[in-house]
Amino acid sequence: MTKSTKILNIKIPQTAGLHIYRHPSVFHIHTNMHAYGWHSRWVRSDWKKIEGKAGSFKHTAGKWHGDPDDKGIQTSTDARHFAISAKIPEFNNKNRTLVLQYSIRFEQDIECGGGYIKLLSGFVNQKKFGGDTPYSLMFGPDICGSQTKKLHVILSYQGQNYPIKKDLQCETDKLTHFYTFILRPDASYSILIDGRERDSGSMYTDWDILPPRKIKAVDAKKPADWDDREYIDDPNHVKPEPHDWDEEEDGIWKAPKIPNPQYKGPWKRKKIKNPNYKGKWKIPWIDNPEFEDDPDLYVLKPIKYVGIEVWQVKAGSVYDNILICDDPDYAKKVVEEVFSNREVGVDSYLSKKCAEKEAFEEAEKLRKTREEEEGERRKRERGYDRKDRERERYRDRYKKHRHHDYLDDDYHDEL
Repeated sequence: MTKSTKILNIKIPQTAGLHIYRHPSVFHIHTNMHAYGWHSRWVRSDWKKIEGKAGSFKHTAGKWHGDPDDKGIQTSTDARHFAISAKIPEFNNKNRTLVLQYSIRFEQDIECGGGYIKLLSGFVNQKKFGGDTPYSLMFGPDICGSQTKKLHVILSYQGQNYPIKKDLQCETDKLTHFYTFILRPDASYSILIDGRERDSGSMYTDWDILPPRKIKAVDAKKPADWDDREYIDDPNHVKPEPHDWDEEEDGIWKAPKIPNPQYKGPWKRKKIKNPNYKGKWKIPWIDNPEFEDDPDLYVLKPIKYVGIEVWQVKAGSVYDNILICDDPDYAKKVVEEVFSNREVGVDSYLSKKCAEKEAFEEAEKLRKTREEEEGERRKRERGYDRKDRERERYRDRYKKHRHHDYLDDDYHDEL
């Protein structure tokens, strides 16, 4: 890494506080969160608290994990708004690459809710941080039902938010996934999931921030001499001459019709490549007179805070491994390190069972077993109730019949 490399790694486990590591070639800022002090770095917002709709976070490794000591902050309490933020050393991405990366695990059946994070600029009253607080970048998944599985990338430019025009999809299983957004000084970007590129492009084309560089010349017309015939008739190919027949003397000769064993279909002149072919005519593109380039299009306002502000119907999402830096290679190493610590490398993560996946499958097995046992218990209870009711009905019916039989026996005895 170069001297300008700056890494803000907000890691949830281990010790609390801010650690700055100085090295002749590295400026490394690493903020950790611990069960006994993570809240000293993160400020819980009072947004929605008066309305009774504010959710809370808890420090935990979750219900299934690859490492019990690798803890994150998890949303708790269903149907709530969650808002929390941390102040970080200022990060300016002018003339440098911006890398935002974090991991999230949806342990819950979220039903509908977000799992994104925000980068904030300027002064922020963290106790009032909420949905209306301006941000410079919003990135991450948003899930609602089986239809919406969106991956948000929203950039702020001159005070207005612009969502990416592409329809990006997020992961929806219940395992940990890393989301990485890389923005470069040439306004190009890349989006990675679990260290692998999912999409890429340019701010000039994938956001409606600036007018397009080129537009179609709507008044253009196809030139009269434009030849768009790819093939033309071969002028050297002529139809064979017919047999001799004098129609004036012999009249119009008509031969009896029989199937022609040499029939080849109607004769058509042979086609050759058109030497004047120019291709299919298309409306030309011209420079857009309304386009005015901004060389600082990619530059965000200096980042001073990282925040989580989401609404979730079902809580239970575990945030972890938040990283802000200017080195994509370092960010990729973080992903590899986390997965390697869970007994699997990033390349084999998608194809092999890791410790976290095994824990998840075991938890699912236990959950299904409990559900089956509960179902059997309720089924037995319903069955017992039904049998008891039927037994009582038969007993009452039996008593009535026995009473009549008893009276009939007495009558016959008297006779």
